[in-house]
Amino acid sequence: MDRPEWLAREFEEQRPHLRAVAYRMLGSLTEADDAVQESWLRLERTDGTIDDFRAWLTTVVGRICLDMLRARRARPDEVGRWVPEPIVSDDPADDPEEQALAADSISLALLVVLERLKPAERVAFVLHDVFGMPFEEIAPIVGRSTIATRQLASRARRTVRGGTPPAESDIRVQRRVVDAFLAASRSGDFAALLEVLDPDVVFHVEAVRRSVPSVTVTGAQPVAERILSRGSPLAPLARPAMVNGSVGAIVGDPQHPIAVVAFTVANDRIVSIDLVANPPSVRRLHTDG
Repeated sequence: MDRPEWLAREFEEQRPHLRAVAYRMLGSLTEADDAVQESWLRLERTDGTIDDFRAWLTTVVGRICLDMLRARRARPDEVGRWVPEPIVSDDPADDPEEQALAADSISLALLVVLERLKPAERVAFVLHDVFGMPFEEIAPIVGRSTIATRQLASRARRTVRGGTPPAESDIRVQRRVVDAFLAASRSGDFAALLEVLDPDVVFHVEAVRRSVPSVTVTGAQPVAERILSRGSPLAPLARPAMVNGSVGAIVGDPQHPIAVVAFTVANDRIVSIDLVANPPSVRRLHTDG
């Protein structure tokens, strides 16, 4: 086997891992695929010996993602307008490679929180807390000392913990709660809606169009009122779907949705709702829709 063929084989073995790393850093499979492709181009140009392909490629993808995050923040017209690219599936038992991208607690809510982090904080947090990379290996990527890199991850961890409530991991429980929410929304049952919402529930609407501002509503009664007053016409169009590894909903045409909704469930109630309106890109796994 010649070197180009050998490199291609080794790279393809690492591609699922690299996509997972890049998606968690960037919140977009489109950008993640671009980062992975760039890592391949850099691998092709490398003449030296690589002892650990996964470590080498993870480092390269980390640097590429850091540059992409910095470029995103450097565009004034895009600051505060970034919207995550949801991964939507009708079946929790979909393609393992694709489903792995939505696992490990990378919920839509977490992706929104990660966007609040500075690029170096996000890279340090993802590589260390999600993928277990030692700080000594992360430090050269972010251009900091090991101690400073550890501090970056610590700050990011505090932000993440403060912005993402603990979630129910049992898909069956999630589905039961979300089904109750959808049924109450369709029937306009205010009391039933209150029963399924946590008293401190947070409802966040992230709109793509600049003419539609992002909205955050807190509290069971205000959230229920907004859902029934604004969402009643759309409720019949919603159907359950897996959104970033958790039970959520897709509204409208499955191929061109009006909105994607992610729920965080804890103690048999919904503690947060994240809605992406008119998403520019929705990656779907194998579906029947």
